[in-house]
Amino acid sequence: MARLADYIVRIEIDALWNGHRHIVWNLRPGINILSGVNGVGKSTILHRVVNRLLEISKAERETGGVQLTFGPDGGDSVRFDVIRSFDRPVVRSEVMDKIVEMKIATELDVQLYLLQRRYLDYQVNQSKRIVALFTQGDPDAQRKAQEIAGEKQQFQDILDSLFAETGKRIDRDSNEIFFFQREERLSPDMLSSGEKQMLLILLTALVEDKLPYVLFMDEPEISLHIDWQQKLIGLVQRLNPNAQVILTTHSPAVVMDGWADCVTDVEDIIVED
Repeated sequence: MARLADYIVRIEIDALWNGHRHIVWNLRPGINILSGVNGVGKSTILHRVVNRLLEISKAERETGGVQLTFGPDGGDSVRFDVIRSFDRPVVRSEVMDKIVEMKIATELDVQLYLLQRRYLDYQVNQSKRIVALFTQGDPDAQRKAQEIAGEKQQFQDILDSLFAETGKRIDRDSNEIFFFQREERLSPDMLSSGEKQMLLILLTALVEDKLPYVLFMDEPEISLHIDWQQKLIGLVQRLNPNAQVILTTHSPAVVMDGWADCVTDVEDIIVED
């Protein structure tokens, strides 16, 4: 059985551009931001790493010349999520036509629909943890239970604050994600692209339940207002301080809130033969 690590320590990619230039990127356990001009290969690097992790999870042999080192004490792989920012239309299928809870029209809609199940599982797990505290006679059960319940409430408070300008608030009585705008009840597919994008990122961070994992994001600033871009990384860390974030960006706003030291330019991790 594969031994899961907490984060990726080092990424090495041989001949990324089919030549004599290689990538060697030493990562932080926390925030890692890859920058560079268009066409330099930022997205390609992320995609190659994700594909390698998928190969590992399927016990397939390496095909892409990507070597990953895991930490803090080695390991074979990591838990990870991938945020796909581009809200392209999806091709209809018989399966999607049976989905009645949401109007699945774009890739963001698909990702949000799949996250709804993980959100329900997350809440079930939280309830089990609270019940266990009291049934096992933990003397500090009340305080610990309040802390567990507070994680979901923090997520809801964040969304209400972000969406307040348009008069939206999350439905706190529902076990699934819905919003109210005045008296109208909205499903996630009825949100704007920017709202869907922020909901997707924050919900993904929440349902990982503060466990160590790697969150890949390729240009997450797409569709986000500049204020949301600036808050993005900090909000992810609030919801899961144990996440390693690896993202690409063109936006200065993403790093403005104290993340400048976490930026690596692609040119700085290229090794020539």
